[in-house]
Amino acid sequence: MQILVVEDDEAVASGVVEGLTRAGFETARVGTGSGALEAVRAGGPDFVLLDLGLPDMDGTDVCRAIRALVATPIIVVSARDEEIDRVLALELGADDYLVKPFGMRELIARIRAVARRTQDYPADGLPAPDTTRNVGTLSIDQRSRRVLLAGTEIHLTAKEFELLYYLAEEPGAVFQRSDILRAVWDTNWYGTTKTLDAHVAAIRKKLGDPRWLTAVRGVGFRLEVPQ
Repeated sequence: MQILVVEDDEAVASGVVEGLTRAGFETARVGTGSGALEAVRAGGPDFVLLDLGLPDMDGTDVCRAIRALVATPIIVVSARDEEIDRVLALELGADDYLVKPFGMRELIARIRAVARRTQDYPADGLPAPDTTRNVGTLSIDQRSRRVLLAGTEIHLTAKEFELLYYLAEEPGAVFQRSDILRAVWDTNWYGTTKTLDAHVAAIRKKLGDPRWLTAVRGVGFRLEVPQ
């Protein structure tokens, strides 16, 4: 797995690259947002560590742009420790957020945890199981993190993808709001449920038909083929 370190601080970048290399990862480093986007467009990497304080553009814009291009896992590594910064990064498609300063052990543990959730690294050498869920002309592939609607790719944020994939587990079934929030956001979610409504609205817009996701008043949502 090749990890792209997007960090303009030479001292921080060299320490992270050295630690990742010792842990057995292949690494590359760029110091600008434009460099990160160029590397992504060129066909790599497998993973991105993204600082928010870049010299040429804000890291949140880089995160949004990367997510619009590919489903490559992204961990934001930033000195910004306000909740709004973490929420914004996650909403824009980051898979995790780590506040500086941090320890290499924690960083590596988070990289491996995100990789287990988002990528296909079978440990036993056996063919990986099919993780695609199909609902009518909608195809949701967990391994590649790709969503196809009638053969056309639909670009979703990380949380939008996880929400859609969760609902596709049982098309037509109604999932309770509390269950969705626990499964997709956090097992101990205490935030507003408006976050869920916003994600549902975004998915409906991207799928082009609100009938894909039906709200059941007082209960939750279900995914079904529009009739």
